[in-house]
Amino acid sequence: MRQRLSKAAAAFAAVLMITGCTTNNNVDTTKTTAIQPVAKDISANDLVEGKAQFREANFGLAEQHFRKAVELKSDNAEAWMGLAASYDELGRFDFADRAYAQLLKVAGRKPQIVNNMGYSQLLRGNKKKARALLLEARAGMADPTVVNANLALLDKG
Repeated sequence: MRQRLSKAAAAFAAVLMITGCTTNNNVDTTKTTAIQPVAKDISANDLVEGKAQFREANFGLAEQHFRKAVELKSDNAEAWMGLAASYDELGRFDFADRAYAQLLKVAGRKPQIVNNMGYSQLLRGNKKKARALLLEARAGMADPTVVNANLALLDKG
């Protein structure tokens, strides 16, 4: 029995040596490509938090989050819009103008942006400039409800 076990072990060892030592001349032709990781928008959390703070009228906190969002992703038009609006609400019109200028570079002169720029002028008391911007925005909007509300505010004051 011992001899049979010994022969089996020797045979097994021989098989291992043969299979372990053989070389395969076949070339692996499997094509592989590197899978690029999905780029995560690292500014998304700050954008969400900035909007939440803005809705709660916490404009200072909203400004911080929107500013961080544009620092992380400089082509984030929504964050630039929030940043400009936050500066407007804080009365920092010099910074608002810079944010609107950057927003126009990123997103172009869209009616919603022009509406916000008009509202910014309204907040500053620049009625003539506010009216011109708001009328421009209204002309390009499918639903001018928000612009009409801003024009009504302008006519009140």
